[in-house]
Amino acid sequence: MGKYYLIGIKGSGMSSLAVILNDLGHQVIGYDDDSKPKYTEELLKLKNIPIHYNNEYQLTDETVIYSPAFKLDHPELKRSQELGLNILIYNKMLGELTKIFSTTAICGCHGKTTTTALLAQTINHLSDFPKTNYLIGDGTGYANPDNKNLVIEACEYQRHFLDYYPENTIITNIELDHVDYYHDLDDIVSAYQSFVNQTKDLVIACGDDENIRKLSFKQKVIFYGFNDNNNVIAKNINLTETGSTFDCYINNEFIHSFELKIFGKHMILNALAVISLLIEKNVNPDEIATAINLFQGAKRRFTVHNFDKIITINDYAHHHTEIKVTIESARQKYPDKEIVAIYLPNTYSRTKDFYHEEAAALNLADKVYIMDIKADRESQIDYPDISSDLILNELNNGEKISLNEVEKLLIHKNSVMIFMSCTSIYQILEKYEYLLKNKSN
Repeated sequence: MGKYYLIGIKGSGMSSLAVILNDLGHQVIGYDDDSKPKYTEELLKLKNIPIHYNNEYQLTDETVIYSPAFKLDHPELKRSQELGLNILIYNKMLGELTKIFSTTAICGCHGKTTTTALLAQTINHLSDFPKTNYLIGDGTGYANPDNKNLVIEACEYQRHFLDYYPENTIITNIELDHVDYYHDLDDIVSAYQSFVNQTKDLVIACGDDENIRKLSFKQKVIFYGFNDNNNVIAKNINLTETGSTFDCYINNEFIHSFELKIFGKHMILNALAVISLLIEKNVNPDEIATAINLFQGAKRRFTVHNFDKIITINDYAHHHTEIKVTIESARQKYPDKEIVAIYLPNTYSRTKDFYHEEAAALNLADKVYIMDIKADRESQIDYPDISSDLILNELNNGEKISLNEVEKLLIHKNSVMIFMSCTSIYQILEKYEYLLKNKSN
């Protein structure tokens, strides 16, 4: 078995990959710049995967895998180059795994993490279906050397997913995002077209999405959604404070009723993607319904904590569409509570292009607190006129907040506090929850 040194191991994808390599019997050692505790460490510690925070580890003959967040001039990567070690970026290594295992890839601007988690868990709860390994973008990974299948989250950033060669692909939606890389909507659609072209057997796609409908398919494609022009349709939808129910129809024929314990109409679409794939693979709808009903959600996707009359929700939402559905989901689950959004914008380029849309989505909350932009891969020097004030100025009831001002959140007494960002929102969330715990003691 091999030895792997993972640089940036605490990243959500990297930590998942580390666990998979460890489960397959390889020796895995990690490095990261950030010594602060992070949710991705839990599984790494459970697997006894060591993490170093300086250059103390003596490299010898390891294969080095690095996170895309790390530049090639990083000291650890330079040290690896000087030693002549084999070096692979994360997506290249994951691409190698897609050549070994029969792979189903889940891509899309939104919903891919939850759909990946839902598919992996559902498959592994089925009685007569081959079990699967999986890599989820919430820091969760798993592998059994005897498994032949792999379910992965496939990210479109910088066309990384073009390193993957799946048998099956699920596409949840296509929107303009990652505007620091993609020029326009046509550019990102072309990336998805390229990914579809290298999918071998089957594509499951949300047919309600007008940008997905622009794609052409050489392999079999199954469209799912709410609209009547899809192959797989959800009807008789009921959204409640405990989840949702719907009836599934395939080619106008009733198949089964389903119940979800996750919130939001968008979650029904995620479930339809999984149902579409598994029914195409001849899985009994009764079994699918039972397994899907067990799903409680992915990490950092609508993660709920209760503090008497205060509810905190930790969510990865960082695009206006995600912000909108997260707030709507909170309204569904907690219709009688004040909804408060705490938002940490990610990247100057996204704020520059989407601040109108982000403000409109945030205005669905009763109160909004907005933090300064966090942009690890960008410099404000290149965006001198861009700040979170652009969003703030369009909010109906908003104000700025910093990590040192968390106490101002204590004014809310019977509220749902939604902390949203793809970056370090956990810092203010943890401080707030600490105050709530001490206040109740």
